[in-house]
Amino acid sequence: MNSKTRRECLVVVGGCAAGMSAASKAKRMNKNLQVIALEKTPHVSYSACGIPYFVADLVREARDLIAVTPEEFREQRGIEVLTRHEVVDVQPVKKTVTAIDLDAGKEAVFDYDKLVIAVGGVPKKPNLPGLDAKNVFTLQTLQDGIYIRKYIDEKRPKRVAIIGGGYIAMEMTEAFRQRSLEVTVIQKRDQVLWDFEPDIAGKVAAELTNNEVRILTAIEATALEVSDGGVAINVVLANGQTKLPADLVLVSTGLASNTKLAEIAGIRLGNTGAIAVDWKMQTNLPNIYAAGDCVEVKHLVSGKPDYIPLGPTANKQGRVAGENIGGGTATFKGVVGTTVFKTFNLEVAQTGLNLRQAKRSGFEPDSTTITENSKAGYYPGVKPITVTVIWDKRSRRLLGAQMVGEEGVSKRIDVFAAALTNKMTLDEMAYLDMSYAPPFAPVWDPVLVAVNVARGEAVKWV
Repeated sequence: MNSKTRRECLVVVGGCAAGMSAASKAKRMNKNLQVIALEKTPHVSYSACGIPYFVADLVREARDLIAVTPEEFREQRGIEVLTRHEVVDVQPVKKTVTAIDLDAGKEAVFDYDKLVIAVGGVPKKPNLPGLDAKNVFTLQTLQDGIYIRKYIDEKRPKRVAIIGGGYIAMEMTEAFRQRSLEVTVIQKRDQVLWDFEPDIAGKVAAELTNNEVRILTAIEATALEVSDGGVAINVVLANGQTKLPADLVLVSTGLASNTKLAEIAGIRLGNTGAIAVDWKMQTNLPNIYAAGDCVEVKHLVSGKPDYIPLGPTANKQGRVAGENIGGGTATFKGVVGTTVFKTFNLEVAQTGLNLRQAKRSGFEPDSTTITENSKAGYYPGVKPITVTVIWDKRSRRLLGAQMVGEEGVSKRIDVFAAALTNKMTLDEMAYLDMSYAPPFAPVWDPVLVAVNVARGEAVKWV
């Protein structure tokens, strides 16, 4: 094709939240842009956060988690999506990427003018013998969820061991109990939810226990002993002193940035080990952007780079990258690390820094914990909410918040997230004009109660 008539081409590597957001926004901004998305797995543009509910059989079909299919991207948005294509090489000087068609077993080379790397994260895996057994799983992609559900449906396991105690593990304990499996959580730290303060994490642990989940803390899995053709597993604990029988093992020990392509291309990594980008989501190499769970972000509270892989962040970063590629101007300034999840009857949320993180970031933090009603005390069905507020002794600035309760948590945490984004102090938050009606909140909302109790405690540091 004559170079004068050749259309500018955007190649996107990775077809989930960040990648397809970038592809879609860039195409909307520039209708003449040729956009090709390459995805290693069979699925693109799906809700990874919905996978535990698919495993639990609350979502009946995997298709229900898919927002846009490859065919819909092609026909409705003019974006060419090639699934089962694994990108194995990036040549920034030649401006090419090389992908392997995993079905045909053939290599294909794609020229690009702009490139987005949105390959996400990879599950951290402990160095355990037996990790490759067919009934040992990680949970990162929709295909992982399909494999787990299929194994439960076909093999009918009775006992599950979850190695790890983060929020994905907490969601999966409920999913497995929903399928009537016996569940044991193995956490090498001294509590589940290590990023949460003990008051909050303790309530979650109690909820798990009330739902017949066994919790083993301050103990580490050291090996997986596989027998009977990989069907029966003994999880070896505490240097061989204890063995825990299991029919299925889920390894849920966190996520790391997928930096393989970045290292091949010579893209700079940040101090967190993830890909470093600027506010426009550009890497250090010309015409190459990165977004999603493979990049580090600026934490707006600490002011430092951090690795916080979350779906909403990936969507926003992809949109920013796509707008800049399409000819617009957009910036992504950072995050405060807001998360929320459900396990059994509890909603659990956090935003900002915990006490350990605040100390490491150079603050002099303290914390305040209160428990108040979710709505007016006389209104039927009222539930308690526990709120922990973390603040700086010197400046009285809000540094973080955590919440747990049976209702009313998920949106209240957003009040704290907005306050953190705007660097508000306890004094500035004390009289926020929050909504009130008996079915929804007491006249003094738990957010305001927590902040004002913290203000009272902060007086002693003045």
